[in-house]
Amino acid sequence: MTTRTFIALEMSTGLQRHLKGFFRQVASALPSLRRVDSAGIHLTLAFLGELTDEQVTSAIAAAQDAAQAVSPFSYRLTQPGIFGSARQPRVLWMGIEEQSGALQTLHRSLNAELEARGFETEHRPFSPHLTLARCRAPLTPDEQAALQRLLTRPPARSIASHRYLVTGIQVIKSELQQSGARYTVLFQAPLRA
Repeated sequence: MTTRTFIALEMSTGLQRHLKGFFRQVASALPSLRRVDSAGIHLTLAFLGELTDEQVTSAIAAAQDAAQAVSPFSYRLTQPGIFGSARQPRVLWMGIEEQSGALQTLHRSLNAELEARGFETEHRPFSPHLTLARCRAPLTPDEQAALQRLLTRPPARSIASHRYLVTGIQVIKSELQQSGARYTVLFQAPLRA
């Protein structure tokens, strides 16, 4: 048996609370976007795919070692963006800004620990973001206009001014279901004290 697994930053309840207002705005303006449940929002550091129990244990060890590369740090949310075209976006996301470099250091350290244990990692540049919604069909002209307004409007002060503290990373199991993905934290690795 295998487990669909990834490693991500832990997400605070404060972040989930701040995003609820943004979600209401998106739902009313862009009804064809399928919103990600706020409890399932995460910043993926490494997607590992289907792993055996032995590989999950190895991924946990990699996460523990990588977490010791940085001390707790904070980030803030920036502008929303899309993957895909304005007519047919695949993903609506929110950007992340972390100025100390700790997030990039953590990502590099995690990749090195995973590679040392035989995992394949992505080699394209790391672009930290939170996936907020997905879209399977082209947008109507009204939705395209609403999306452009959403993407060009400055982020709400309550979102842009708040900093979110990261104190650990998580190894997470992902189960795909008809209602969407269900996430279970398998292990929490605290950052260096």
